[in-house]
Amino acid sequence: MARISPLSMSLFLTLIIFGTTVKDSNVGGEGSLRPDQCCEACDYRCSNAHYPKRCLFYCDMCCKKCLCVPSGTYGHKEECPCYNNWKSKQGKPKCP
Repeated sequence: MARISPLSMSLFLTLIIFGTTVKDSNVGGEGSLRPDQCCEACDYRCSNAHYPKRCLFYCDMCCKKCLCVPSGTYGHKEECPCYNNWKSKQGKPKCP
């Protein structure tokens, strides 16, 4: 059986412990962001929007409630059920 050095083992354990909790700000997932990361994630999400100010307003509101923003500039809302399921009074999606 091969021996594993203490350095390799500590690196492996660090990746397991921190790799599952730290996520890229452009990657979705329920609760994957802190409120201070919403601005950056929404800037990317709304970068191709036809109405960027409106997109940023609603994205920021949704991010602060759901603590997530779906990856990409469009779609992928299934990554964040809260973001996906929040509806306006008219029953339309609230989050861009």
